[in-house]
Amino acid sequence: MLVTIGADCHMKSHTLVAVDQVGRNLGQITVSTNTEGHLRILRWSEQFDAVVFALEDCRHVTRRLERDLIRAGQQVVRVPTKLMGESRRVAREPGNSDPIDAEAVAIAALRHPDLPSAQLDGPAREIKLLSDHRRDLVMQRTRACCQIRWFLHELDPDLDVPARGLRHTNQLAAVATELAGRPGTVARLARELAERVGQLNLQITQLDKEIAILVKREAPTLLEIPGCGVLSAAVIIGETAGASRFRDKVLVAGTFMTLG
Repeated sequence: MLVTIGADCHMKSHTLVAVDQVGRNLGQITVSTNTEGHLRILRWSEQFDAVVFALEDCRHVTRRLERDLIRAGQQVVRVPTKLMGESRRVAREPGNSDPIDAEAVAIAALRHPDLPSAQLDGPAREIKLLSDHRRDLVMQRTRACCQIRWFLHELDPDLDVPARGLRHTNQLAAVATELAGRPGTVARLARELAERVGQLNLQITQLDKEIAILVKREAPTLLEIPGCGVLSAAVIIGETAGASRFRDKVLVAGTFMTLG
């Protein structure tokens, strides 16, 4: 008999509930989130003939558990939070507790047998991490550049900086020269921001090189598509990693349409 084990995961503890094929509760366990806790889960699950683990798809807290279970040869499916919420609303027991939430995850997995199976992270995750980090740095740079432009306008309206000019070393150096020696807090903050923008420019340039190498290695055919550059390809790779795990090809196509 196949048993579904749902998990309610937190930073310090995981609570798991096992249910049979009709949703009857067969037992529960709460463990710490370290390696010993994950080993306890595996030992506890050995009482059942066959199991599938269902984890709510919030990978910032489930990633390590997911990885350890897969490496131990276990099948793991990811349950979207929306589906878990639907199961939680029709739970027989009132209140809010980890076992109730874990059982709701298991029930959601039973109701949706076509959920995607989790896979170990590979190069695609590395590309996604670098791409996301680059995006965050670009957002930081944009905010800093906007603030510098306002400070410059306050100091001297004639200090005109071309749009996106602070991305370039020579323009940034010219601004630093204009700010050098100017008294006051506004000038000081503008100098500090200009220095920060210079650092961000270097970091973003380095990330561009790293991402380009990975994308060319993992998905060179994407770069052959007209209009698809390295950064666009990186987003596609990160968002559709392991697309073969989906039973329905429409889901994969929908992801590409969303990205487009």
